[in-house]
Amino acid sequence: MTVEPIKDKKKINVFLTYLKGKSGRDFLLAKFQLNTGLRISDVVGVRVRDIFTDRLNFKDYFILRERKTGKEKKIKLNQEIKKVLKPYVKNEKLSNDDFLFQSKKGENQAISVTQAYRVLKEAANATGIENFGTHSLRKSWGFWTYKASRYNIGLIMDVFNHSSQKITLRYIGVDQESKDELYSLVQF
Repeated sequence: MTVEPIKDKKKINVFLTYLKGKSGRDFLLAKFQLNTGLRISDVVGVRVRDIFTDRLNFKDYFILRERKTGKEKKIKLNQEIKKVLKPYVKNEKLSNDDFLFQSKKGENQAISVTQAYRVLKEAANATGIENFGTHSLRKSWGFWTYKASRYNIGLIMDVFNHSSQKITLRYIGVDQESKDELYSLVQF
């Protein structure tokens, strides 16, 4: 099975709505990954202090060291994710040292990558999203950012730390259908 991005925004909305109905944590987990393009292994380890000051104000940048590459990543969180983050932290009564995505098993323990995958995969199955895996939401961010940025593949390649544009295009699921769409943009 090839893991693919979700190329239909209606399906993304149905997926998020389904998760919201099940759990605030799981909804935020998906929303966070969709709005940052991070690997799930980096998302599960995020703590409140990584995003907020002691007074629960947003930091200018969310800075993390990627587990896979060891590289530092600096992210300016968008309004869509900020809108749901602060109420979630307040509602869950999370302290600065708490993991954002708490495991239900133990005191201040992060959800595991495996459990995060199970939760997201179950929601994908329930909402009819096929070819879903742990990278689907990251790939979805790349795909939709590629379109919104007017096909700025170089910037997305840089964000993903890919060595070539070809790798990034394949990763975000730009296929013949997308290439065909490009040819219809300019007509003389």
